[in-house]
Amino acid sequence: MFSENPYSRKVLFLIFGISLFNYIDRQVLYAVFPLIKKELFLTDTQLGLLASSFMIVYMCFAPLVGYFGDKYRRPVIIGVSAVFWSVATVFTGMVKTYPQMLLTRSAVGVGEAGYGTVSPSYLAEWFPVEKRARVMALYALAIPVGSALGYLLGGFLGQHFGWRSAFYLVAVPGIILGIAAMFFKETPEKLARSSERVKLAQYKCLLKNRPFLLIAFSQAISTFSIGGLAAWMPSFFVRDFGLSVAQAGVTFGAVTVLAGVAGNLAGGWIADWLHKKTKRAYFIVGYLSYFISMPFGVLAVLASSLPMALVMIFFTEFFIFSNSGPYHAAIVEVTPVNMRSMAFALDIFILHAFGDAVSPTIIGMVSDARGLAFAIFLAVMFLFFGGVTSIFAGYYYKKDLHPELA
Repeated sequence: MFSENPYSRKVLFLIFGISLFNYIDRQVLYAVFPLIKKELFLTDTQLGLLASSFMIVYMCFAPLVGYFGDKYRRPVIIGVSAVFWSVATVFTGMVKTYPQMLLTRSAVGVGEAGYGTVSPSYLAEWFPVEKRARVMALYALAIPVGSALGYLLGGFLGQHFGWRSAFYLVAVPGIILGIAAMFFKETPEKLARSSERVKLAQYKCLLKNRPFLLIAFSQAISTFSIGGLAAWMPSFFVRDFGLSVAQAGVTFGAVTVLAGVAGNLAGGWIADWLHKKTKRAYFIVGYLSYFISMPFGVLAVLASSLPMALVMIFFTEFFIFSNSGPYHAAIVEVTPVNMRSMAFALDIFILHAFGDAVSPTIIGMVSDARGLAFAIFLAVMFLFFGGVTSIFAGYYYKKDLHPELA
């Protein structure tokens, strides 16, 4: 479908599989928030800090791992990382106290930092430029699908077998896939540049790359909002519409996977089609996704019935997810091959430092003070700024990298 090289498809299946359990391991925590809150006697702020602690560690380790990703074989880094975070997930199910849970979720962040920094460029380099938005959209499908499965598994297992069982179950596939990844090959494009020296100082070059930085900050705004929704929408449905933990997990999980699959595929295919007409296609899809998603998010919070809230949150997530593939492809396009792992590492740092590393805790604090519905409303309104930064990203892409288009 995407390449005549069978090995490219094997890489796509492997990376998608690991990424799938990456997000299952993350999101299963949110589905069992009400159960953990009850057993450990936690506030909403403390629950939010569980999500934030993972993201803080994740984003801080990413730049270091990104340097090694450009220096050494990426499949080994991917494999070791997957095994590490899966083992940490097992220990999450064994904790007895809140500090222990903070520690294990932080350890999951260490492992996922290794995977998240090197896998996008590794996958993209196995495919030609004209197909990368679609490929990266498929890669990004793991976000909604994995998130949905995390909610489904967490809600069902937590309701019927206790929240600890969910963490034990989802860890096993990650270990198996991580071991398999260690035996995969490096890309020909990377091997051809393997003699070039990689230095940490190259991060300075990325900080001067205006299109890259604006892409990263656009993604940070998206991540702030979608991360807040991911953490708190199941609790919103429990509190405002009287759903059980299992019902909320299944309901929001189903909406997320449908919206994510449709949005990612639509965004990737539209961006590749539009790229034939304009080089700014990735950024056009980007700013439209932010501006169109906002009114649906507001209506989701204001909805007086559960069906209407679900329809509105579907369209909110559909449009937010539609920029995932285009912006992953854009980062590959605006950075040189010997700096792409570092580029994705810095991208991870920025999008989480200003995104979902802080949004679950901030939303929890606002929820404690003004109510959860108001907190989610503010997270949705924040998307406006993502549209603005996306417009500037397209402008500087043309000005700095393609002045002939001016």
